[in-house]
Amino acid sequence: MLNQTESNNNITYENLKKEMNLSNFPDYMLHLIENNGFDLITIIDLYGRMEYISKSVERILGYGKEQLTGKYAWRYILPEDQDYLKNYFNLEQRNAQKYYLHIRNQIGKYIIFETVLFTVEWPDGKKRILAIARDISDKKQAEEMLIRSEKMSIAGQLAAGIAHEIRNPLTSLKGFVQLLQAGISSKEEYYKIMIDEIEKINTMTSELLFISKPMTDEKKEENVQEMLNDVITLLKTQANLYNIDLNFQMDDNTEVYCDKSQVKQVFINLIKNAIEEMSDGGEIIIKLERNHSWCIVSIIDQGPGIPKHVIHKLKEPFFTTKKNGTGLGLMISNQIIENHHGHLNIQSEEGEGSTFSIYLPIHSS
Repeated sequence: MLNQTESNNNITYENLKKEMNLSNFPDYMLHLIENNGFDLITIIDLYGRMEYISKSVERILGYGKEQLTGKYAWRYILPEDQDYLKNYFNLEQRNAQKYYLHIRNQIGKYIIFETVLFTVEWPDGKKRILAIARDISDKKQAEEMLIRSEKMSIAGQLAAGIAHEIRNPLTSLKGFVQLLQAGISSKEEYYKIMIDEIEKINTMTSELLFISKPMTDEKKEENVQEMLNDVITLLKTQANLYNIDLNFQMDDNTEVYCDKSQVKQVFINLIKNAIEEMSDGGEIIIKLERNHSWCIVSIIDQGPGIPKHVIHKLKEPFFTTKKNGTGLGLMISNQIIENHHGHLNIQSEEGEGSTFSIYLPIHSS
């Protein structure tokens, strides 16, 4: 992994051209790329020190090239993103590694960049890191608006079922209060039952309020079992309306580095989709597993299945197989999973049901 000790080699523009074997590439083309590119291109040594940075940094972040050349990249990256890179970046991997990093501009504001990192071996035998970063602030704002819209839509759809479910404990509470007013004995036993009923109401309303909250981007280690238990509690009322049992199976509990609100949104979207596909009732299995590098959450339904020729379209915006669907839920879920460096696997057989498996990376310390 990258260390933060000193290094003395600087890469100039001419020196870079030579090292990258671009001597025969027309100068004016290199200058066009250097002066007009939309991407921020940086070459970093193994200590985290920026040896080269493209001129586009002046337009994108407001710094002059000379202000950053020779400085440590860590100084400009959000601390939480630094921790993630230190845990997950693999210096030995030859393929591109993609990350979403918050980088500080000249006025102190953090801007989100889609960043691709490559380990490059220089002709001098030394390894360096080539970073290509693109400002995706506008894209993220659009995504957040879509997610917010979908969250509110789901909250509205679930509210009716939850209101119905809350009536039962309220009826019990009313009955116990009337008994207490009448001077019934065994008060302590009744108090315990009343507190349990109040807790049921509190849990359901808390989860409903949770999914209605604005989008966040606060990643930390989160317990996956606890998140799934919360989501199952929230969706159990809707499952009951469809005569569906939610069966939670756990091979191994684990924690993942994630934004809790976003990942719970994915679980809600996928389990809710499964419920709505099973009009004849049945069972949905929510399975939590892990292997050496992945936490795997599978939602296995007994619905009608999905034709093979449309499976690849499910993650596209506005594509839906539902009569009243928006076609945004699965697209949003897939985007959230990819933003967490995971992936969504879909398997389905017509007449046999579907399995949606969420893969989220685990850091083995």
